[in-house]
Amino acid sequence: MLIERSNSLLLVVDIQSRLMPAIHQAEMVELGAVILLDAAARLGVPRLISEQYPKGLGPTVPVVANAAGDVVPLPKITFSCAADPGIAAAIRAAGRQQIVLAGAEAHVCVLQSALGFKAEGYDVVIVADATSSRRPESKAVALRRAAQAGIVVATVEMVLFEWLGAAGTEEFRAISRLIK
Repeated sequence: MLIERSNSLLLVVDIQSRLMPAIHQAEMVELGAVILLDAAARLGVPRLISEQYPKGLGPTVPVVANAAGDVVPLPKITFSCAADPGIAAAIRAAGRQQIVLAGAEAHVCVLQSALGFKAEGYDVVIVADATSSRRPESKAVALRRAAQAGIVVATVEMVLFEWLGAAGTEEFRAISRLIK
């Protein structure tokens, strides 16, 4: 399955101020989310952001919130975004079949969201280099389990170049600058 910009949306999961200091390779996750958000905005891919219990875990980190622009974070208390009625409604309203996931933690909210959306019939992609957990082992097991469940595991660059589809355009030049 190729990730198609006309059929996908980006969901950034729980990259929050009180959680990220404990996340392994947090800077990589934040940078990956920023690149994905920027590219999605430029290419017309719908963007959503979730926040797990923001009263306790704080808001989305500033660098990601800035990249999201006018996207309003959707609060939740369920671990799975698929189990949250507001987020599920926003996903349905976008009318896209493919859900590209990035965020924290890989083995809890990202994995449960991926499995939940997959069970609902969506094509799900987890962006490995824009996703992590407190412990690297937890991320590794989550990505392995996701892949075994038929969820695509990709990288930021894989998503970007699949959204683009071809080189030699102004879009390609703008997006390729994001990863240099």
